[in-house]
Amino acid sequence: MTQQEISRHILSVLVEDIDGIISRVSAMFTRRSFNLVSLVSGKTETNGINRITIVVDADEVNIEQITKQLNKLIPVLKVVRLEEDTTIARALMLVKVSADASNRPQVVDAANIFRARVVDVAPDSVVIEATGTKGKLTALLEVLEPFGIRELISSGQIALNRGPKTMAPSNR
Repeated sequence: MTQQEISRHILSVLVEDIDGIISRVSAMFTRRSFNLVSLVSGKTETNGINRITIVVDADEVNIEQITKQLNKLIPVLKVVRLEEDTTIARALMLVKVSADASNRPQVVDAANIFRARVVDVAPDSVVIEATGTKGKLTALLEVLEPFGIRELISSGQIALNRGPKTMAPSNR
């Protein structure tokens, strides 16, 4: 028997907007010893329904098990595994960079190259907001590193399918 290859998967989960739903979803991962890379929840276009984007590293057997277990949770309306080639996925990053009058123009230029925005300026630092793929955010950090990273926070990914296809909840 050969061991299956572990890869990164994005699951989009529609749930009823009820208290404790995030705890129930994360508890399912804990009980089954599945490792979450990120979990992001937010409102959808439909009142009373939230979308949870889950990023997990798993093999094919485990990702199937995760999908089945999520579908068993009562407030879960729909679970869709998003495919990399048909998905738009982005994360948000805020990074505080050392910048004084002498090097601030170079820091701002670096942010502009990556289509990031300067959202705060202090005498000795700037805060930059960037969105994009993990690769883009990593590349931005590599460019900013020589200036000095003071603080950094990054969100998990959110994702949607490309094109006109939507993820309307199926009737239970």
